[in-house]
Amino acid sequence: MAQPQVLGPSLRDKIKNRTALVGVVGLGYVGLPFAVEKAKVGFRVVGIEQNPERAAKVNRGQNYIGDVKDEELTEAVSSGLIVAETGFDRVPELDVIVVCVPTPLNENLAPDLQYVEGVTREIAARLRPGQLVSLESTTYPGTCEEVMLPILESSGLKVEEDFFLAHSPERVDPGNRRYTTKNTHKVVGGVGPKSLEAAVAFYDETILNVVPVSSAKAAELTKVFENTFRAVNIALVNELTLLCDRMGLNVWEVLEAAYTKPFGIMPFYPGPGVGGHCIPLDPHYLEWKARELNFTTRFIGLAGEINRRMPEFVVEKAARCLNGAGLALSRSRIFALGAAYKRDIDDWRESPAVAVMRLLVEQGAKVSYHDPHVPSFSEHGLSLTSSSLTPEALEAADLVVVLTDHTAVDYGLVAGTARLALDTRNALKGLGGNVVAL
Repeated sequence: MAQPQVLGPSLRDKIKNRTALVGVVGLGYVGLPFAVEKAKVGFRVVGIEQNPERAAKVNRGQNYIGDVKDEELTEAVSSGLIVAETGFDRVPELDVIVVCVPTPLNENLAPDLQYVEGVTREIAARLRPGQLVSLESTTYPGTCEEVMLPILESSGLKVEEDFFLAHSPERVDPGNRRYTTKNTHKVVGGVGPKSLEAAVAFYDETILNVVPVSSAKAAELTKVFENTFRAVNIALVNELTLLCDRMGLNVWEVLEAAYTKPFGIMPFYPGPGVGGHCIPLDPHYLEWKARELNFTTRFIGLAGEINRRMPEFVVEKAARCLNGAGLALSRSRIFALGAAYKRDIDDWRESPAVAVMRLLVEQGAKVSYHDPHVPSFSEHGLSLTSSSLTPEALEAADLVVVLTDHTAVDYGLVAGTARLALDTRNALKGLGGNVVAL
């Protein structure tokens, strides 16, 4: 006897023949690349983007995300496969709704789920039987079941009977040309077996390797562990940097020698801190959830303290460099190289480079910066516009500080022209000049 289908044939068939109408809520660093990948294999996608400027850009085929190819977005929009809306009126038409909204922390480092909750309420008000809702935003274990599910079931519909709910955490690495949305393994967990089957069927149509796990909670924990692993190891090398500074050793030399070992070690590198939408935030989601269970995550808390300390350390070392040249930080001109939180991207969210510049200004320094990817930024009262990288700009600075190691920067020019440089990324290694390593 044939086994009964767990997933309803209507949604299964729509996914399989790619006639399912896909909604993507939030067309940012996660949502827009995902929407384009779905359109590339023939799905029609409705992007729900509450920022009118972004929605208008998508509808014009105008790209604003570095990981999306201009021509692919243009083709998807011109062929009618992607359209952006600013509201939720089309939710009843959608077969699959993928939620890719921000999950920041509040000022007390506790999860701020206002965007997830707000979007879920909008969906619940329009939810119909047969739909799959998948959360991709990084969050703490239990969000789907404890936060989203009660809101969705307030519609009168029941999960596993009328609709499906899953979590499939995004694994976007901005600027990574090797691993993209399509070829990065996709972890998927449902709130029940039917939800899992629906989500696996959906992601299988686009992603090369789908990794099912037993529950949405397991999928949620998988993502925050991944970023916590990175945060803890970055904190370890940052702490080693602080120790090497005390010991008069070059931390880069020590690390490069250690990483020649072909087993039992994995390369991580220090810097002015950690930034972006993942590593500075996600471990605190796990830390917060653990406190609910009366459990103390000691490694996570300590790693966060060390990484948050690094911008202050960079400013302290800058002051020492200037003191050695007979200059006071409060009366010095600082030229910073880089505002983005990592190499070759335009994202300055939670950027340690911005934090360093803000601290320098607070100490009385006159700060300017150059970043080929970030033309300007404004945060916490500090607003700056990128300056050109010229010999004159370098010569005018009392100290040049390398904060982001963009590959487009002429580091030979920097090393050969700057009167004094503090290199937090090892970008000036072997180029000569008056350079102090982090």
